[in-house]
Amino acid sequence: MTDPIRPLAVPGPSYLRELDLRPGDPHRVGMSQPQILADGWWIALLWCGREGALATFSDLAPGYGIPPGSPLMRLGPGLSGTMSGLILEEDGRQQLRLRLGQPPPDDEAPWEAPLVVLAGFRFEPARVLAMRDNELAQTVLRAFRDALLRLSY
Repeated sequence: MTDPIRPLAVPGPSYLRELDLRPGDPHRVGMSQPQILADGWWIALLWCGREGALATFSDLAPGYGIPPGSPLMRLGPGLSGTMSGLILEEDGRQQLRLRLGQPPPDDEAPWEAPLVVLAGFRFEPARVLAMRDNELAQTVLRAFRDALLRLSY
């Protein structure tokens, strides 16, 4: 008999107070302390967990079933749409990058990956100058939560 896959623990305490995914839902959304790289990219780990363990993308999949492809194909547009105007656009492309923080146990089942992503942004300089660091981080965390809610559509 094989051991069941144990859920991974959330990456650590959230930099900001965790957000409820929805009112009354036990899933919570958190983030690591953001870092700014030398080339101007703002990066942070973003996650969704329940009782200290990471959820999986399939936990938030639509009721009709898991869509084809990577969950990042749905998460990215949701995140960029929510943050439209804040993310820098260069050569017609928003400066947003997402990567799974942990690969799925099976490459053929990407929705079974733990729900943690490494997110990178380059922001519109004029917009960022008007925001405090924690205000910018809070905006990103709320946008991530909103994008996660769109996964179930």
